Amino acid sequence: MDSTDLGNLWDRVFGTQPAPEQWLVVVTATAALIAVVPNFIWRLTRNAITTAHEGGHGLVALLTGRQLSGIRLHSDTSGLTVSRGKPTGIGMVLTAAAGYTAPSLLGLGGAWLLVNGRITLLLWLATALLAVMLVMIRNVYGALTVIFTGSLFLLMSWLASPAWQSVFAYSAVWFLLLGGVRPAFELQSKRRHGGAPDSDADQLSRLTDVPAALWLFLFHAVSLCSLIGGGRWLLGL
Repeated sequence: MDSTDLGNLWDRVFGTQPAPEQWLVVVTATAALIAVVPNFIWRLTRNAITTAHEGGHGLVALLTGRQLSGIRLHSDTSGLTVSRGKPTGIGMVLTAAAGYTAPSLLGLGGAWLLVNGRITLLLWLATALLAVMLVMIRNVYGALTVIFTGSLFLLMSWLASPAWQSVFAYSAVWFLLLGGVRPAFELQSKRRHGGAPDSDADQLSRLTDVPAALWLFLFHAVSLCSLIGGGRWLLGL
């Protein structure tokens, strides 16, 4: 690859692309909402939120100096991230708190990239993060899930026209913002009925002596604020 090709690649990845028309932004938001609200669709699409959830645990574990042992994604949309290090302290707290907040915060970051015209860059960054995550996957279903998701982002970033890249990127970001809200409500419902005794909120409660209900409130606050803020950016409000 010569310098001209490298320059073209740089411009393609880091250059800006025009924002879609307002009606298309609304259409992508509607499509994402349909992917989140009906239970029979959510049972499938929730896999993507679980991927972001476990990826959040893994990324923060690495950033806080913990040793990431592996990540598993299961067909029932549950997941498990195992890291080694000090069993208490800020690193463990941040790692445990990262799961339920990761999809929404990724969506918020994606919204910021989109409103700044970095559509292709968003697709490439998502592909890179999924590629790194794949290295740490420790089961077949999880590997297939990450490969499939990463392939979609790679194909769209490399082969799709700018218009289709825009549709895909906006749909993905809306899905993270909207889909990031529902898991906290699901966890709240399970805990109300005596389920999920070892949830992230309960682990955080044991680590910090802060009631699990307050951690659950934090999950709600992050997801809803991210949806409001990211949604306003995307809609130009």
